[in-house]
Amino acid sequence: MTSHAGERGCRVRPRPATQMIPSVERYFRFKELGTDLRTEVLAGFTTFLTMAYIVFVNPSILRDAGVPAAGAMAATCISAAAGSLMMGLFAKYPIALAPGMGLNAYFTYTVVKGMGVPWQVALGAVFLSGVAFVLLTAFGIRQLILSALPHELYASVAAGIGLFIAFVGLRNAGIIVTNPATSVALGDLTKPETLLALFGLLLIGVLMARRVRAAMLIGILATAVVGAAAGLVRWQPHPFSWADATSAALKLDVRGALGIGLIEIVFVFLFVDLFDNIGTLIGVAKKAGLIDQSGEIPRVGRIMLTDAAATITGSLTGTSTVVSYIESAAGVVAGGRSGLTAVVVGLLFFAALFVAPLVGFIPSAATAPALIVVGSLMATTISELRWDDYTVALPAFLTMITIPLSFSIANGIAFGFIAYTAVKVLAGQRRNVSWLVYLLTALFVLRFAYLGAG
Repeated sequence: MTSHAGERGCRVRPRPATQMIPSVERYFRFKELGTDLRTEVLAGFTTFLTMAYIVFVNPSILRDAGVPAAGAMAATCISAAAGSLMMGLFAKYPIALAPGMGLNAYFTYTVVKGMGVPWQVALGAVFLSGVAFVLLTAFGIRQLILSALPHELYASVAAGIGLFIAFVGLRNAGIIVTNPATSVALGDLTKPETLLALFGLLLIGVLMARRVRAAMLIGILATAVVGAAAGLVRWQPHPFSWADATSAALKLDVRGALGIGLIEIVFVFLFVDLFDNIGTLIGVAKKAGLIDQSGEIPRVGRIMLTDAAATITGSLTGTSTVVSYIESAAGVVAGGRSGLTAVVVGLLFFAALFVAPLVGFIPSAATAPALIVVGSLMATTISELRWDDYTVALPAFLTMITIPLSFSIANGIAFGFIAYTAVKVLAGQRRNVSWLVYLLTALFVLRFAYLGAG
């Protein structure tokens, strides 16, 4: 009997391991959010595939600043992994983080090459901006700014980001190109890479029309396979080396960044990251249905702290400012609602540190169609706007259209604030505008005046 009981005891020992899944479900509140493990993992893969390009694009930009390419690539993967894991486990949101496009260009071409600042000192400025993020969050200032954003503009920010995502996708696909006479124009639709992207766009569209749950993931992977078969994807493996991977780590010069002449640089890193993240947060949370009935975003303090910590981590590892990625919307559209989506993205970025050539197998022609589809889906929030109330309609429209046309979420929010305040005041509704909105509007006006003077 004893032996038999012992055998039974041995048989039940593995059960606690199987109980890990219910524990994960409880921790990430699957039932409350209406999701499940399979959906969250699929959403994580989808988000990762739409933003995996940053593993190679970011180092190519930072290399122009003098940052070792291998070190920049490792820093990109590590900071993206750390930021996404923190967002998933601590803040519990399906938002992935990585070094921000735009800020890396500002880091390289304005600060380092334009102003002659060594890249080590520029990294020190990024570190200081991250510390400033933490302080602003600790004192509740960032949360106040977020809560001050008029709720009427939430839908327009989400729609504007959707247009922005779609524009990025169209440009990456070669469907839209720059033109000196008209700014933009239709690209050469006969180019093999553009034809591949059009194939992917059609495939994803058909799969979504047929209600295929993994439409975007299947579309991305199928397009990549077709691209490989057509010889449009180059796969050049190279060995991983810790010496190369750490060549940019801990090279930041904080003392040099404390110089009075670099205060403006720190402020720009701080300002752009602050409002780009607010815009991304609102857009993704709105689409995921994570904004509560009062119009507030739960656990916003944790989100802000995660963003700040990720930026500090990025500066220590050797990359420019880390931000929340608008590509997270791809995972949200795929069904991601909990922090597990971000955790999956983080783990995949960590794996990319060792298998970056495999990540490079996914060409931009395969991810661009997903961005276009996501943009179209996010633009549906336009229907939530009260177009019959012009004190809302005009600011909302300016917010929505300025984001893609200026290629800046921050500019779109700034235009929205200024227009919202001006129209409300002139329409005799000044008491409906909070004091912080007035303050931010004044700062936005000064910002545009400064940029114009510069």
